[in-house]
Amino acid sequence: MSDYDDIINLPHHQSKNHPRMSLHDRAAQFAPFAALTGYDDAVKEARRLTDSKPELDENQLEELDQKLADLMTRIEEHPEVTIIYFEPDDKKEGGAYVTCVGKIKKIDGYKRVFIFEDARSISIKHIKGIENLD
Repeated sequence: MSDYDDIINLPHHQSKNHPRMSLHDRAAQFAPFAALTGYDDAVKEARRLTDSKPELDENQLEELDQKLADLMTRIEEHPEVTIIYFEPDDKKEGGAYVTCVGKIKKIDGYKRVFIFEDARSISIKHIKGIENLD
């Protein structure tokens, strides 16, 4: 004879005041608890890799200056170009190389930016290369 034979076959107690909890809500009680809110996001951000800004040598700078001069003489034509530039990261040091294709609307010499017909702008100081000049 077992210690629980007298209660093993009794019906399960149902509260009259509290409704039965759903299985989903019961399972939520045992979900993992994140004691450090935002820690996982901080680890992912620290793990994310960025590139360093390129330093162009004299030959690359001269070639880039020549292409910029050619573009300035043809700016009225709104030439289509492919520009490879460095986009600094907002959250950490470094950034990423981005390729942008479009028609140039104007070159703002004061702000030193390319302005495309679709209103995008790229700082001239971040440009690594210009390709596909019409």
